[in-house]
Amino acid sequence: MKKLTVFILIVLLIWSGIWISNKWVQTTEYTVTSEKLPEAFDGTRIVQVSDLHNATFGRNQSSLIEKVEAAGPDAIFLTGDLVDSNRYDLGASLVLVDALVEMSSVYYVTGNHEVASNQVAEIASALRERGVVVLADESVEWEKAGATIQVAGIDDPLMVPDIHEDEATQNSLEHAQLTDDFTLLLAHRPEYLSVYAEEEVDVVFSGHAHGGQIRIPGLGGLIAPGQGWFPKVTEGIFEKDQTEMVVSRGLGNSTFPVRIFNLPEVVVVTLEKE
Repeated sequence: MKKLTVFILIVLLIWSGIWISNKWVQTTEYTVTSEKLPEAFDGTRIVQVSDLHNATFGRNQSSLIEKVEAAGPDAIFLTGDLVDSNRYDLGASLVLVDALVEMSSVYYVTGNHEVASNQVAEIASALRERGVVVLADESVEWEKAGATIQVAGIDDPLMVPDIHEDEATQNSLEHAQLTDDFTLLLAHRPEYLSVYAEEEVDVVFSGHAHGGQIRIPGLGGLIAPGQGWFPKVTEGIFEKDQTEMVVSRGLGNSTFPVRIFNLPEVVVVTLEKE
């Protein structure tokens, strides 16, 4: 009887750990400073939501919505893989989007799973109907108190399957027609930081790596798409030249069904004038 009790407790402990690693949303805050940032945007807060993969957090996404709302966003960036191509359910993701557009301006770019689902047009149409700014190799102005910065977004390179991904990324950036204004770029894939830096982008928001899916304490992520085993770019802020890149661990999972030691994450970035 004692052995059975111990076994049950161990099973419950493991199950609880897995549940927390997949359902307990963490808010991670970063500050990005720049001399180039217009004074009017000092203190602006951006919430990044990435790699939902149709995951759910509370009834009608209630716990996730509460996390985003509590951050007080001036803008919300959806950086790809809102849906999962292996279990496509746009309606489930739109429950979240319907709440987000009530809080703030929402910007979106495709991830590889939108492309793999072959439903890019349907997804973009549904988002635009709700007032989301869909950025497909393009840029828009964000105006505040008479000052402007640029918000740009590029499609996932899978949209152009017949050329190498880094070349597709470069072409997308050229099509976006970036200006010299302070620029925030939504780009799903973090492994192309060097390409973003070549275009002198100020801040990039990426996801895709899922935090390495399984995080080994003291070592980091185990595996990430586009980076392979023991990836180096899975969470946090990375720099190359004058470009800073914010990488979210994301929220859901795809091929591998669980996250381990890897809490789902909502990222909050505060812009500060240096």
